[in-house]
Amino acid sequence: MAAIESPCILVCSMDMKTGYCFGCGRTRDEISAWLDMTPMQRREVMSLLPARLETVERRPRRETRRTRMARERGQVI
Repeated sequence: MAAIESPCILVCSMDMKTGYCFGCGRTRDEISAWLDMTPMQRREVMSLLPARLETVERRPRRETRRTRMARERGQVI
């Protein structure tokens, strides 16, 4: 079986402002459809990634489960 080229760097966290992954620059839809894309479709998406990553304003920081749950509930810790 041939390996599928992927821009994933295992930093799987989404920028809520842009909708892009902090690590690779893909959208959730692109990530979920990646294995079903043709090599040409993947190359097209990959050509867009450097410009997308320039629009990400901050690097992801680790969020504890407690902090995430409080954020989702609208609470302030």
